[in-house]
Amino acid sequence: MDHQCPSPMKATSNGIFQGDNPLDFALPLAILQICLVLVVTRGLAFLLRPLRQPRVIAEVIGGILLGPSALGRNKGYLNAVFPPKSITVLDTLANIGLLFFLFLAGLELDVKSLRQSGKKVLAIAVTGITLPFALGIGTSFILRGTINKGVNATAFLVFMGVALSITAFPVLARILAELKLLTTDVGRMAMSAAAINDVAAWILLALAIALSGDNLSPVVPLWVFLCGCGFVIGAYLIVPPIFKWISRRCHEGEPVDELYICATLAAVLAAGLVTDVIGIHAMFGAFVIGVLLPKEGPFAGVLVEKVEDLVSGLFLPLYFVSSGLKTNVATIQGIQSWGLLVLVIFTACFGKIVGTFIVSLLWRIPKNEALALGFLMNSKGLVELIVLNIGKDRKVLNDQTFAIMVMMALFTTFITTPLVLAVYKPAKMLSKGDYKHRRIERKNPNTELRILTCFRSSRNIPSVINLLEASRGTERGERLSVCAMHLMEFSERPSAILMVHKARHNGLPFWNKGQRSANHVVVAFEAFQQLSQVSVRPMTSISSLSDMHEDICITAEKKNIAMIILPYHKNLRLDGSFESTRPDFHLVNKRVLEHASCSVGIFVDRGLGGTAQISASNVSFSITVLYFGGHDDREALAYGTRMAEHPGVELTVIRFLVESDSSEEIVTIHTEGTSAATLVSADEEFLAAFRTSISDDSSIKYEEKTVRNVSETITILRDYSRCSLFLVGRRPDGVVPLALSQRIDCPELGPVGSLLTSPEYATTASVLVVQQYYDNLYANSSQQRDVASVPEN
Repeated sequence: MDHQCPSPMKATSNGIFQGDNPLDFALPLAILQICLVLVVTRGLAFLLRPLRQPRVIAEVIGGILLGPSALGRNKGYLNAVFPPKSITVLDTLANIGLLFFLFLAGLELDVKSLRQSGKKVLAIAVTGITLPFALGIGTSFILRGTINKGVNATAFLVFMGVALSITAFPVLARILAELKLLTTDVGRMAMSAAAINDVAAWILLALAIALSGDNLSPVVPLWVFLCGCGFVIGAYLIVPPIFKWISRRCHEGEPVDELYICATLAAVLAAGLVTDVIGIHAMFGAFVIGVLLPKEGPFAGVLVEKVEDLVSGLFLPLYFVSSGLKTNVATIQGIQSWGLLVLVIFTACFGKIVGTFIVSLLWRIPKNEALALGFLMNSKGLVELIVLNIGKDRKVLNDQTFAIMVMMALFTTFITTPLVLAVYKPAKMLSKGDYKHRRIERKNPNTELRILTCFRSSRNIPSVINLLEASRGTERGERLSVCAMHLMEFSERPSAILMVHKARHNGLPFWNKGQRSANHVVVAFEAFQQLSQVSVRPMTSISSLSDMHEDICITAEKKNIAMIILPYHKNLRLDGSFESTRPDFHLVNKRVLEHASCSVGIFVDRGLGGTAQISASNVSFSITVLYFGGHDDREALAYGTRMAEHPGVELTVIRFLVESDSSEEIVTIHTEGTSAATLVSADEEFLAAFRTSISDDSSIKYEEKTVRNVSETITILRDYSRCSLFLVGRRPDGVVPLALSQRIDCPELGPVGSLLTSPEYATTASVLVVQQYYDNLYANSSQQRDVASVPEN
């Protein structure tokens, strides 16, 4: 009897010096297990990153490796690290993690959007459940005839059906984000269908659990099921009003009262207790509470932030291990077992992919999208494992069936990403469009100017809007059209999905006239649009930082943008210096400067026009263009001229000339017969045209300053430090900028921009550093230009 019932473990040991082996005690052992799991799963996740696999895969594989399939073949290891008597503690911790994780998964599900999802999505979801379910029942007959003999028939049928028909909603969301499909139609349909599928799977699972059990009378499952329904209805009546009241008490931007958080977490546990008492697994209650919590307002977001890292970081991986300990791949032996594995994988994939594909075609979805939808719906994940584990615990599935089903779940999820990539490539980079205006400098300045402005947080918005207000010129026929793109970073966390929901609610073109969007970002741009007759389209880009620049460049290409305006990657501190909060954005800016197919401006914001948004009537900006020469300076000047048409803008153009006595030091190199004179003449022509056009305009001042060296230039710049905005080129020509570039600290701002943002130059003026787009025609002359302006000292 003794070996079956090990004595319970004490919690903590007296320490190694008193002769205790720490691994015989519950706490040190649990800590060791958690650390081991974390190291293994994170390591695997890192290795699988190049294959673009979701983290769940790494966690499942990690669990299997730690279990009897791989490392566990060494019995000494198994008995030391995962002894049978520690399994209770391990499972308890894992189930607490699971409970809260499913609470978060419930929070991710937005019931409102399910109601609006429409017939098409509903049809896809229903087929995605019924066909695999039917196939699962078919498979279950074969399995029961061969390897899973002598179990409760109905329970086994339902378990197999549920196991084959699940689509993992959280996993799917991660995959979509990874493939940049979240905001496409395919992504939306897949998310909504998966959400419906999830809810249906939970109902079926509750049914399956009610049916399984060592019950003797047929009334028991009925009671369990009725009580389950009663619980859901009760929760539906009680939970939302209470939490609506709570979320009304929580305001955006203020800390949420700790009492509310605590109460919510207690409610989750209590619901878990109730459902466990009824006899449908504890996590069912937690999930229901998560679904019923109102998603509006800051409360849900704060809750997720509080819970998610600890839960999905520490406790949840334990669940994968406790599942992995039950999985022994070695039980799949012989031709028959492997044949059954292939059969199960085939039926699972066939049901999902073919079912979804056919229904999508009936709804006139294009072939490649339909196929992609099928593959996406085929991803399994955590919920699948839960179903299998419950089946295993209830003795509905034996070891071999369990192992086969786990392998099936792994395989189907593993193939999702590569297959979707193969079938459905959203336009990665559009071929270079043939639109003309890729810069602000153009032959006819009265054409429409299209600007894409990006911002990371709401603190950049007032200044960006003031900049746009200044850029709109007059109402003289030429219009300004703006795309405002909110750059959001996507991470592995559950809260990332909530963020996607929020972005999704605002839709891509944000205005849904019906609902007031709570998003203050959108409100600001809406107000600006109404005040200034500028057409603004807010959009949201959700992607990881490594490929955010692709989103920006592709959008610019699609929308025929002439100028992308990016925020500087450092934020202004109160004392006027800049601090870098996220150095990664520095790389995003650099990549956009390299890859953009139009002009790019980097906006160093020092509170342009105060922090408030200024209405058109009382704008008064003084803008200074520093003109040294070269393409980028011409672009800056063209933009300045454009701004000067605004009645409230005064423009000062300062042209720096190098004094002639220093010109002996400069030896112009002639390349391919092009003298520096012709390159200078392009500047001369441009300036001559500019000066004739401004002769009757009192709001534009043009000054020429002759300088001998850098320090004189800086002295002149000091006189203008009172203006509101400097417009400078990123790669100006001439000797002075070249001398300045010796002390450059931020290459994407160029020599002059770096000077104006450096701490030693005190100014309250914002700076816009402009890089002009030029294609191959220009590139040749630009290379010559770079050679032509090299001083030889």
